[in-house]
Amino acid sequence: MILVLAGTKDGRDLADSLVSTGLKVMVSVVSGYGKELITNNEITINARPLNAEQLVSIITDHDIKAIVDATHPYAVNVSQNAMDVSRTLGLKYIRYERPVISLPKYHKLELVNDYEAAAKKAAITGHVVFLTTGSRMLSTFKNEPALKNHRLIARVLPDPIVIKECFDLGFNPRDIIAMQGPFSHDLNLMLFREFKADVVVTKNSGKLGGSDTKVSAAIELGLPIIIIDRPKIQYSEVVYNCHDVIRSLTEVI
Repeated sequence: MILVLAGTKDGRDLADSLVSTGLKVMVSVVSGYGKELITNNEITINARPLNAEQLVSIITDHDIKAIVDATHPYAVNVSQNAMDVSRTLGLKYIRYERPVISLPKYHKLELVNDYEAAAKKAAITGHVVFLTTGSRMLSTFKNEPALKNHRLIARVLPDPIVIKECFDLGFNPRDIIAMQGPFSHDLNLMLFREFKADVVVTKNSGKLGGSDTKVSAAIELGLPIIIIDRPKIQYSEVVYNCHDVIRSLTEVI
């Protein structure tokens, strides 16, 4: 059986493609909502986060022959954990990487290394900060002293757990946009205008993650854009399409 670490649309699509070739596939996601999005009955599903010990248990119990890491490009800890376990057990590890978007030449676009740098830069760029970075690192922005008197807009998944996290961090209901993306250029345009955004903060999650339309909408409005660069991680093997995943898997199946 092949274990696909997913949670993103491209990961789910990859799992479907692998099943269509006759492979037995288990997909690991991190939430009940992620489980609901998998509609292929031939796929075995794990719907809880896995630490190293639990990952080893899954691999042993299900006779996993290889791990295909199709997690979000910014899920560094998950990827590193998977590589470490694969190395320890002598398993095949493949990183299925989502391509970045090519960043346009725009004088109000700034690339930063991490969330902390993005928070500090946003504080000196505008009062209304429109966050399109997901929910996991919202605390970095809420805990940044320089942003204490700013208005932070959080666009997050419409998941009850995520919404509760936003409330726990002190977000007001009027500052939470609970919608599932990716978003079109026009919808981004409308939301940036509606909330009177002064600056947009995002990640380079690729076209599938809607990075291109966030950037294009912000540029049309003349807004500053702060982009958090992808974490630097040395993957043992990286491929960019399903065909290359299958070709690599032929070594172990």
